[in-house]
Amino acid sequence: MDDLARLAALHGVATTYQPAEDVTVRVPEATVAAVLRELGVDCDTPDAVREHLAEAEREAARRLLPAVLVWWAGSQPPAELAALPPGTRIRLEGDEAGGWEPGGQEAPPPGVHRVSAETPDGRTGDATLIVAPERAPGGGERVHGVLVQLYSLLSERSWGMGDLGDLAALARWAGRAHGVGFVQVNPLHAAVPGAPTDPSPYRPSSRRFPDPVHLRIEDVPEYADCPERGALAELAEQGAELRREVLEKGALIDRDAVWELKRRALELLYAVPRGRARESAYRAFCAEQGEALDRHAAWCARDGRSADFHRWLVWLTDTQLAAAQRAARDAGMPVGIVHDLAVGVHPHGSDTLGPPLYAQGVSVGAPPDAFNARGQDWGLPPWRPDRLAATGYAPFRALLHGVFRYAGALRIDHVMGLFRLWWIPEGAPPAEGTYVSYDGEAMLAVLVLEAHRAGALVIGEDLGTVEPRVREALARRGVLGTSVLWFERDWAGDGQPLAPGAWRADCLATATTHDLPPTAAKLAGAHVELRDRLGLLTRPLEQERAEDAADTARWLDVLEELGLDTKDEEAAVRALYGFLLRTPARMVGVWLPDAVGDRRPQNLPGTWDQYPNWRLPLADSAGRPLTLEALAASPRANALLSAVREGAGARTAPPGARCV
Repeated sequence: MDDLARLAALHGVATTYQPAEDVTVRVPEATVAAVLRELGVDCDTPDAVREHLAEAEREAARRLLPAVLVWWAGSQPPAELAALPPGTRIRLEGDEAGGWEPGGQEAPPPGVHRVSAETPDGRTGDATLIVAPERAPGGGERVHGVLVQLYSLLSERSWGMGDLGDLAALARWAGRAHGVGFVQVNPLHAAVPGAPTDPSPYRPSSRRFPDPVHLRIEDVPEYADCPERGALAELAEQGAELRREVLEKGALIDRDAVWELKRRALELLYAVPRGRARESAYRAFCAEQGEALDRHAAWCARDGRSADFHRWLVWLTDTQLAAAQRAARDAGMPVGIVHDLAVGVHPHGSDTLGPPLYAQGVSVGAPPDAFNARGQDWGLPPWRPDRLAATGYAPFRALLHGVFRYAGALRIDHVMGLFRLWWIPEGAPPAEGTYVSYDGEAMLAVLVLEAHRAGALVIGEDLGTVEPRVREALARRGVLGTSVLWFERDWAGDGQPLAPGAWRADCLATATTHDLPPTAAKLAGAHVELRDRLGLLTRPLEQERAEDAADTARWLDVLEELGLDTKDEEAAVRALYGFLLRTPARMVGVWLPDAVGDRRPQNLPGTWDQYPNWRLPLADSAGRPLTLEALAASPRANALLSAVREGAGARTAPPGARCV
């Protein structure tokens, strides 16, 4: 191994990678050098490389303890502690340390501690010690639920897009009428202000704080006491007009227009004096969130409004998110709302302020694969693993703690990012990036620790190329995977669909996702036609049609072999979910558009302005938008959800189940 490769290895920068078991790709030397520079390593000349290599090796040799240690409950102490010389004095600091005494095999109390060591010859060292429960919380018996992009689900009270009141109403109906155990939504993180706003929920300004565009204005307590009743009524009517344009006139969801109306209404409500209890709760929230909330609010205040106004908006949104989770649990859901944690943030968002944790001259993406021959650049700056470790993973802990406040479970987008991310130097094509390693054990320990504190499940989105060690580590620590029906095949054998009994149990199983065609579109081949119209196919249309039709036909054969009815499209959709219920999957999720025959994907990867990504309302099989109330009354939706409930062995509906 040459000096640059040795230096890269010490900093977790890959010089080769394997897109397939029998394929090894060498990373361009220019990429390795560019990524090392982002990590503060000068490698412009051979002498600089040798100097940094020598210093890194000296530092590794003299350091008594690594920056971070992980101790899983019920396991042996970290090897680094056990390897300290006899007679070494070990001290644990922090409020969570309790009365723990070093020297035994029993772990300290769960938490994040500071451990220091002094050897008999006077050498000293310290480290962050993360003590985590053995596994993330389990979910008990199987649960079934629904998956929805919240903005797409408009009720008769929505101001042009789905809101948190709609989420609570969906949870009440689905839980009471169909024994649903969870509702999974898209990320509700704060967006980047300004018009036009990037509508993607996966490119937020902050992952720690939610977006007030999701507020139900009428549910803000100050609404009842606002003296500006006329102005509020006028804004509500304008919001209703936005709703009618989407539902009745074919307009796309316009997040910017919705926010403009809600912002004006919220300014009126902000002027209403808060009662003593409300003011006390608000001040306590601000104190708990601390400097991070102050930074986020100051960043948002670039719009000319006060930072306190933006702090107040975060508090309101947090309280309505918590109310939605209470509504779900009150409806009998054992899990409730499953929130989605995006893989990163906008390069100029509020999360990139404060301590310098993010690499500046690179972005995160994915290498070339069977679905994206050129690779992907997501335009998201990555956390620097060295600086993250130096903080004891405090930013990651704070992020998880904030989201778990109102989540019954958390889906981690691109969960492989806990272990490594594909870094792309500025100006380079996605294919010329490289993997940078993170301390996956430490990241996973923090995740399990915070999940336990919240009593919440964790689901990892582990679709695509995943190292076996990553899946093994996630499964060992109780993190559920994600299994999508169309991808579950015997890839090591004949490539045929996996039999139900061959599926893994520790997963959320579903027929499709927001990045894939709805099931009705897949059955009809409509997604191939759509991609052809947009010029996205890389092979002749007839070849794509034939392969897709053969794939669908094979799945229909599998369903029929199992005795499942596929006489028409609606029956075939039910049959596919019936197949999922025959697997051992602990969670089964129904993509809500599948319940009404919607054929339009919410997001079409590879497009920007050619397709209305993230702006489509829920619609029926003819493309007619549906309200939440129409969904609840839909014979097709009720038939599918009833069949799933019956197949999952869920409880029956209590009185009043028809109410939304």
